[in-house]
Amino acid sequence: MTEIAALKNALLAEIPSLRAFAISLSGSGDRADDLVQETLMKAWAAHASFAEGSNLRAWLFTIMRNTYFSQYRKARREVQDTDGEAAARLVSHPEQQGHLDLADFHRALEQLSPDQREALILIGASGFSYEEAAEICGCAVGTVKSRVNRARQRLMQLLAVDGADEFGPDVAPGSASSAILHDN
Repeated sequence: MTEIAALKNALLAEIPSLRAFAISLSGSGDRADDLVQETLMKAWAAHASFAEGSNLRAWLFTIMRNTYFSQYRKARREVQDTDGEAAARLVSHPEQQGHLDLADFHRALEQLSPDQREALILIGASGFSYEEAAEICGCAVGTVKSRVNRARQRLMQLLAVDGADEFGPDVAPGSASSAILHDN
Protein backbone atom coordinates (compact mmCIF):
# COMPACT_ATOMS: atom_id res chain seq x y z
CA MET A 1 0.00 0.00 0.00
CA THR A 2 1.33 3.41 -0.92
CA GLU A 3 1.94 6.15 1.59
CA ILE A 4 -1.03 8.22 0.28
CA ALA A 5 -3.41 5.23 0.49
CA ALA A 6 -2.24 4.50 4.04
CA LEU A 7 -2.85 8.13 5.07
CA LYS A 8 -6.29 8.03 3.44
CA ASN A 9 -7.25 4.89 5.39
CA ALA A 10 -5.88 6.39 8.63
CA LEU A 11 -7.88 9.58 8.08
CA LEU A 12 -11.07 7.61 7.39
CA ALA A 13 -10.52 5.57 10.56
CA GLU A 14 -10.34 8.77 12.65
CA ILE A 15 -13.69 10.21 11.44
CA PRO A 16 -15.79 8.84 14.35
CA SER A 17 -13.37 10.30 16.92
CA LEU A 18 -13.19 13.57 15.00
CA ARG A 19 -16.98 13.79 14.87
CA ALA A 20 -17.31 13.17 18.61
CA PHE A 21 -14.75 15.88 19.33
CA ALA A 22 -16.44 18.24 16.86
CA ILE A 23 -19.82 17.76 18.57
CA SER A 24 -18.23 18.49 21.95
CA LEU A 25 -16.78 21.72 20.53
CA SER A 26 -19.72 22.97 18.49
CA GLY A 27 -22.73 21.47 20.28
CA SER A 28 -24.45 20.83 16.95
CA GLY A 29 -24.42 17.81 14.66
CA ASP A 30 -24.56 19.88 11.47
CA ARG A 31 -21.80 22.21 12.60
CA ALA A 32 -19.78 19.19 13.75
CA ASP A 33 -20.05 17.58 10.31
CA ASP A 34 -18.86 20.79 8.69
CA LEU A 35 -15.99 21.01 11.15
CA VAL A 36 -14.94 17.40 10.46
CA GLN A 37 -15.04 18.02 6.73
CA GLU A 38 -12.99 21.22 7.08
CA THR A 39 -10.47 19.40 9.29
CA LEU A 40 -10.08 16.54 6.81
CA MET A 41 -9.68 18.95 3.90
CA LYS A 42 -6.98 20.89 5.76
CA ALA A 43 -5.23 17.69 6.81
CA TRP A 44 -5.27 16.34 3.26
CA ALA A 45 -3.95 19.62 1.88
CA ALA A 46 -1.15 19.65 4.46
CA HIS A 47 -0.38 15.93 4.46
CA ALA A 48 3.22 16.66 3.48
CA SER A 49 3.74 18.42 6.81
CA PHE A 50 2.60 15.37 8.80
CA ALA A 51 5.62 13.60 10.22
CA GLU A 52 5.47 9.85 9.60
CA GLY A 53 5.30 7.97 12.89
CA SER A 54 3.85 10.87 14.88
CA ASN A 55 0.38 10.84 16.46
CA LEU A 56 -2.15 11.32 13.63
CA ARG A 57 -5.10 11.70 16.01
CA ALA A 58 -3.35 14.49 17.97
CA TRP A 59 -2.44 16.23 14.70
CA LEU A 60 -6.04 16.05 13.44
CA PHE A 61 -7.49 17.20 16.78
CA THR A 62 -5.10 20.17 16.77
CA ILE A 63 -6.21 21.10 13.26
CA MET A 64 -9.88 20.78 14.30
CA ARG A 65 -9.42 22.81 17.48
CA ASN A 66 -7.59 25.61 15.64
CA THR A 67 -10.22 25.61 12.88
CA TYR A 68 -13.06 25.76 15.40
CA PHE A 69 -11.59 28.67 17.36
CA SER A 70 -10.73 30.57 14.17
CA GLN A 71 -14.33 30.18 12.99
CA TYR A 72 -15.60 31.16 16.47
CA ARG A 73 -13.53 34.37 16.54
CA LYS A 74 -14.62 35.21 13.00
CA ALA A 75 -18.30 34.61 13.82
CA ARG A 76 -18.10 36.98 16.80
CA ARG A 77 -17.09 39.80 14.45
CA GLU A 78 -19.83 39.06 11.91
CA VAL A 79 -23.40 40.31 11.99
CA GLN A 80 -26.37 38.14 11.04
CA ASP A 81 -28.27 39.98 8.34
CA THR A 82 -30.66 37.45 6.81
CA ASP A 83 -33.14 40.03 5.52
CA GLY A 84 -30.53 42.59 4.40
CA GLU A 85 -31.75 45.19 6.87
CA ALA A 86 -28.30 45.95 8.35
CA ALA A 87 -26.72 46.17 4.90
CA ALA A 88 -29.41 48.61 3.77
CA ARG A 89 -28.46 50.95 6.62
CA LEU A 90 -24.82 51.04 5.55
CA VAL A 91 -24.33 54.17 3.54
CA SER A 92 -21.19 55.77 2.27
CA HIS A 93 -21.72 59.43 1.63
CA PRO A 94 -19.60 61.14 -1.01
CA GLU A 95 -16.52 62.79 0.43
CA GLN A 96 -16.55 65.78 -1.91
CA GLN A 97 -19.33 67.62 -0.12
CA GLY A 98 -17.59 67.31 3.24
CA HIS A 99 -14.42 68.84 1.83
CA LEU A 100 -16.36 71.70 0.30
CA ASP A 101 -18.27 72.33 3.52
CA LEU A 102 -15.02 72.32 5.47
CA ALA A 103 -13.41 74.79 3.06
CA ASP A 104 -16.44 77.09 3.35
CA PHE A 105 -16.30 76.76 7.12
CA HIS A 106 -12.61 77.71 7.22
CA ARG A 107 -13.23 80.77 5.03
CA ALA A 108 -16.10 81.86 7.27
CA LEU A 109 -14.01 81.28 10.40
CA GLU A 110 -11.29 83.53 8.96
CA GLN A 111 -13.84 86.35 8.58
CA LEU A 112 -14.58 86.44 12.32
CA SER A 113 -12.86 88.99 14.52
CA PRO A 114 -9.77 87.58 16.24
CA ASP A 115 -11.48 87.81 19.67
CA GLN A 116 -14.54 85.89 18.49
CA ARG A 117 -12.48 83.29 16.60
CA GLU A 118 -10.23 82.72 19.62
CA ALA A 119 -13.16 82.32 22.04
CA LEU A 120 -15.03 80.03 19.65
CA ILE A 121 -12.04 77.77 19.05
CA LEU A 122 -11.23 77.57 22.77
CA ILE A 123 -14.81 76.63 23.69
CA GLY A 124 -16.01 74.70 20.64
CA ALA A 125 -12.98 73.01 19.17
CA SER A 126 -10.58 72.74 22.10
CA GLY A 127 -13.19 71.84 24.70
CA PHE A 128 -12.26 74.37 27.36
CA SER A 129 -14.90 75.53 29.82
CA TYR A 130 -16.03 79.15 29.69
CA GLU A 131 -14.10 79.78 32.91
CA GLU A 132 -10.89 78.29 31.47
CA ALA A 133 -11.30 80.24 28.23
CA ALA A 134 -11.87 83.47 30.20
CA GLU A 135 -8.66 82.86 32.11
CA ILE A 136 -6.73 82.16 28.89
CA CYS A 137 -8.17 85.29 27.19
CA GLY A 138 -7.72 87.45 30.27
CA CYS A 139 -11.35 88.61 30.37
CA ALA A 140 -14.61 87.96 32.21
CA VAL A 141 -16.62 84.75 31.71
CA GLY A 142 -19.57 86.81 30.41
CA THR A 143 -17.33 88.36 27.77
CA VAL A 144 -16.27 84.92 26.53
CA LYS A 145 -19.89 83.75 26.41
CA SER A 146 -20.86 86.84 24.45
CA ARG A 147 -17.97 86.40 21.99
CA VAL A 148 -18.84 82.74 21.42
CA ASN A 149 -22.52 83.52 20.89
CA ARG A 150 -21.77 86.33 18.44
CA ALA A 151 -19.20 84.17 16.64
CA ARG A 152 -21.68 81.32 16.22
CA GLN A 153 -24.38 83.66 14.97
CA ARG A 154 -21.95 85.27 12.51
CA LEU A 155 -20.69 81.89 11.26
CA MET A 156 -24.22 80.66 10.61
CA GLN A 157 -24.97 83.94 8.81
CA LEU A 158 -21.81 83.68 6.66
CA LEU A 159 -22.53 80.06 5.85
CA ALA A 160 -26.26 80.67 5.30
CA VAL A 161 -27.26 77.84 7.64
CA ASP A 162 -29.61 77.56 10.57
CA GLY A 163 -27.51 74.98 12.42
CA ALA A 164 -24.79 72.33 12.24
CA ASP A 165 -27.24 69.71 10.94
CA GLU A 166 -27.27 71.53 7.60
CA PHE A 167 -23.61 70.68 7.02
CA GLY A 168 -24.54 67.21 5.89
CA PRO A 169 -23.56 63.72 7.05
CA ASP A 170 -19.91 64.57 7.70
CA VAL A 171 -20.74 66.70 10.73
CA ALA A 172 -21.53 64.21 13.45
CA PRO A 173 -22.74 65.20 16.91
CA GLY A 174 -19.68 65.65 19.07
CA SER A 175 -17.43 66.64 16.16
CA ALA A 176 -15.47 69.90 16.26
CA SER A 177 -17.72 71.57 13.67
CA SER A 178 -20.82 70.59 15.59
CA ALA A 179 -19.26 71.72 18.86
CA ILE A 180 -18.36 75.09 17.39
CA LEU A 181 -21.88 75.74 16.19
CA HIS A 182 -23.74 74.31 19.21
CA ASP A 183 -23.40 74.62 22.95
CA ASN A 184 -22.46 71.07 24.00
